[in-house]
Amino acid sequence: MLTLGDHRLEVPVVLAPMAGVTNRAFRRMCREYGAGLYVSEMVTSRALVERNPDTLAMCSFDAEEHPRSVQLYGVDPEVMGTAVRMVAQEDMADHIDLNMGCPVPKVTRKGGGAALPWKLDLFRSIIRAAVVNADGRPVTVKMRMGIDDDHLTFRDAARIAADEGVTWVALHARTAQQMYSGQAHWDAIGELVMDLDPLPVLGNGDIWTAQDARDMMSRSGCAGVVIGRGCLGRPWLFGQLAHALGRGPAVPDPTAAQVCEVLRGHAGLLVETFGEHKGCQEIRKHIAWYFKGYSVRSHLRLELAHVSTLAELDDLLGMVVDRDPDQVPQPELLGAPRGRTSRLKRVALPEGWLDSRTVAQAQMSAVREAELSVSGG
Repeated sequence: MLTLGDHRLEVPVVLAPMAGVTNRAFRRMCREYGAGLYVSEMVTSRALVERNPDTLAMCSFDAEEHPRSVQLYGVDPEVMGTAVRMVAQEDMADHIDLNMGCPVPKVTRKGGGAALPWKLDLFRSIIRAAVVNADGRPVTVKMRMGIDDDHLTFRDAARIAADEGVTWVALHARTAQQMYSGQAHWDAIGELVMDLDPLPVLGNGDIWTAQDARDMMSRSGCAGVVIGRGCLGRPWLFGQLAHALGRGPAVPDPTAAQVCEVLRGHAGLLVETFGEHKGCQEIRKHIAWYFKGYSVRSHLRLELAHVSTLAELDDLLGMVVDRDPDQVPQPELLGAPRGRTSRLKRVALPEGWLDSRTVAQAQMSAVREAELSVSGG
């Protein structure tokens, strides 16, 4: 069990924010299968302060969604403090998670994301600004191991976050250089558990099945897990996780007919949220994820990936069901990676970024641009 302020999470599982994925519709799908914490898409603190309409929409929650959790990304302590104060004063969320692990080059090349914890003074200032302005709401932080194997930041940064009063630290056990390649280093999660005891540490990276979550927790001693790519096209994974952790009934992998039913429900929620045109556009990205491991004819996959109305979707899903409604996923594919993949590559950084662990005043203008580079909220 995890404690989050006044809230208790009976199942220590957190949905990782994923841009364009973890909107209200997807979060509702996941909640129907299992308890846990379901975090919003990442919201840029500056856009929130400026009351960007799209950003405010990303901060909306279903009436039954508790605790309400929002993830903020920011590089300026003052702006972050203002954004968190806005969340608290307007009761926009019950929990604030801080993103300090984005590995995207357009962000790191200006000193943001996973590059930012290298500057310990700036990192501390941002964490402090969030905690001080949260009005008692729990603040957590998610980070990566560091920039690359020669410039690890997670242990120093996590100690700072603990000193400043965060409720827990979540570690994606990869460096920015790894992006989403290779294997996550679960041993690093275990190191952080020992460093921060008794502060809870959550682990993230390479959890594709419920057994993976159990293995990570057993091996590292982490208090809970953060699920990202593993749940793409598989909202029922949260039910399987709840069962594996002793908090719910068994949830078998669905048949093709059941997958079609879940996918159709997801599409309906997206249409309810965004309207039919955009809702159908949004469901397209989920098609391949839902049918990973299932035998679906290539022409149907192609047509599903271009669906434009719910009626069209119904017809195509009917064809999938008619062909082989009882098929179950191929076991060897259940534990295979899904979603984004990448290769090892040099991390783009501002000139002279690695020369010092403190940020120079001249570098702050570039750092602030890192926040402007993050689109979609």
